[in-house]
Amino acid sequence: MSSENERSEESAEPEQLALIRETVRKAKVPRAKPRTWRGAALAKELPVARVVVNKGSLHLDQFFDYAVPEELDETARPGVRVRVRFGAGAHQVKNGRREGGRLIDGFLVERRATSDYSGPLAALADVVSPEPVLGPELLGLARAVADRYAGSLADVLQLAVPPRSARAESRPSPDPLPPPPAPEPGSWTRYERGPAFLDSLARGGAPRAVWNALPGPYWAEEIARAVAATLASGRGALVVVPDGRAAGRADAALTAVLGEGRHALLTAEAGPEKRYAQWLAVRRGAVRAVVGTRAAMFAPVRDLGLVVIWDDGDGSHSELHAPQPHARDVLLLRAAHDRCAFLLGSTSCTVEAAQLVESGWAKALNAGREQVRRAAPLIRTVGDGELARDEAARAARLPSLAWQAVREGLKTGPVLVQVPRRGYVPRLACERCRTPARCRHCAGPLEAPEQRELHCGWCGRGAADWTCVECGSTRLRAQVVGARRTAEELGRAFPAVPVRTSGRDHVLDSVPGRPALVVSTPGAEPVAEGGYAAALLLDGWAMLGRPDLRAGEEALRRWIDAASLVRGQPEGGTVVVVAEPTLRPVQALVRWDPVGHAQRELAERAELGFPPVSRMAAVTGPPEAVEGFLAAAGLPPDAEVLGPVPLPVVRPGGPRRPGDPPPGEQWERALVRVPPGSGAALATALKQARAARLARGGGDPVRIRVDPPDIG
Repeated sequence: MSSENERSEESAEPEQLALIRETVRKAKVPRAKPRTWRGAALAKELPVARVVVNKGSLHLDQFFDYAVPEELDETARPGVRVRVRFGAGAHQVKNGRREGGRLIDGFLVERRATSDYSGPLAALADVVSPEPVLGPELLGLARAVADRYAGSLADVLQLAVPPRSARAESRPSPDPLPPPPAPEPGSWTRYERGPAFLDSLARGGAPRAVWNALPGPYWAEEIARAVAATLASGRGALVVVPDGRAAGRADAALTAVLGEGRHALLTAEAGPEKRYAQWLAVRRGAVRAVVGTRAAMFAPVRDLGLVVIWDDGDGSHSELHAPQPHARDVLLLRAAHDRCAFLLGSTSCTVEAAQLVESGWAKALNAGREQVRRAAPLIRTVGDGELARDEAARAARLPSLAWQAVREGLKTGPVLVQVPRRGYVPRLACERCRTPARCRHCAGPLEAPEQRELHCGWCGRGAADWTCVECGSTRLRAQVVGARRTAEELGRAFPAVPVRTSGRDHVLDSVPGRPALVVSTPGAEPVAEGGYAAALLLDGWAMLGRPDLRAGEEALRRWIDAASLVRGQPEGGTVVVVAEPTLRPVQALVRWDPVGHAQRELAERAELGFPPVSRMAAVTGPPEAVEGFLAAAGLPPDAEVLGPVPLPVVRPGGPRRPGDPPPGEQWERALVRVPPGSGAALATALKQARAARLARGGGDPVRIRVDPPDIG
């Protein structure tokens, strides 16, 4: 190209720009100012947009109306992300439009012809993306969750809708595959009603079941067959598991049963862009089945036909961010609103699961005793009496029975050693019969921190004259904590055997089937190829003695989860648990009867007014703030306030758990308990009281948690 041509093109470019500018100046239509749209015409039809703004404050938990500029009419559809100006005062009005304020994100939920607000409206600043991400079903679910947990809709939507990725939105989702054929029952034949449950799903039914799964590696495949049966009916399915390891097993099982491309995996490990792309594929209907961790409980599956939650007693199912919903309760709401099937599965059984069966809302899906005996390992116990008489236990802190089980197990495969993790704080119990010490007034746990006077951990009342309700003894004991040295003794006793550890810092997913000692904290047990030959469940009192209402239920769940990884009794699998054999959780483990244990726990909680029969909320904060909040809250007439009691002071620089008070500050906690049927009224009263406090600019923080998992 010649230099003259280059100069002619350079001179033509500014002339074209000048021509464009002149055309814009002569245009008669008003120019829209960026983000304020001052003077711009409004949409001719449905010029009002109802928006939920991304403000989690309870006193702002409502919809806000905005004007829709004509240039945004096509893209401002219900469900899209928008940007709006929020916080402009009534004095900031120009030409009938409210202006000013801070730009924040939100979701457009509805287009309307008129507004209920009589004053001037601000205009939508922008439509972030034309992709509709908030449908009416998801909006209704989020509203129900917010009401149940005394939270705001914006906070729930932060959990339900993942952050946007423009690159993921720009890529089309794959075309949906046709429904697969109905699967064969497979290992579901081991359960008395298993084939009938799958058949009902394949025919479009909505059965509701609480499934007590047999021990072994088949639970993931059985969930995959239930999902396949639902997809065969032309509907979608959602599976929520507690952690990434369980999600990986369920993902592999779904791929083996369904093939590639029929399900999505939603976990944090996938990364923001990939996870959002998977979420969009579900939202667009390209994928009809989802498996994931607790964030997947809001997945927008089309034509939802089945929701599944695995191991609902795991603490990972409880969301840490406001309003802290539990995945089990969210899926129960979805099953009720969408009228779809519901499956709660676990090798153990929670009290909430037993309540679903007792109320008749769900049916029990169990195996016969013969199947249980074939699948479960042999359980042997070592109590205090045996430990006192055992020379080996006194010398090396391990009973002879445990040494024998380890020695025999290492001949054929790996041996699992479960050690209670550091931080289990024991509660007080009768020294003679080990019955937990509880308050006569509210049945809360008794405690004596730093050797001070005995008092209740719930209501704070003193209990200087405590006597055991079972044996009449007046002597108390605290349980032993920790067993790391025991694991070291095992390693020294078997120097030729490799020792592997799995815990908080490094969690193993699986181990080979070769002889080895695998030392693990509860919940971090890796899966062994072919199953473990034996397992030791050490220091049972450290788990049973925790100051928690669920101590027995949680200990049994942890023991059964570990024992389920051991080979069945016909294959020589043996489990030794070091705990008093007369205690109810230990007896339930020996009989492999978690359902019976949960039913007895439910009956006792109903008699004492404990959750889940009652509804409970925790109110925490500085003492003056908690007292003022409870005094101002219009609690239901049948509400009972327990406490407040002081919380442990968090040491500056020390470890903190979610919900702990700021380091160095003395906070208190009060529990508010209501009988069945008043839970919604309690949540409404607490939400209104906190919203009023925030609207007045209340200084001291007050935290509310409905259905707290840990109440002492």
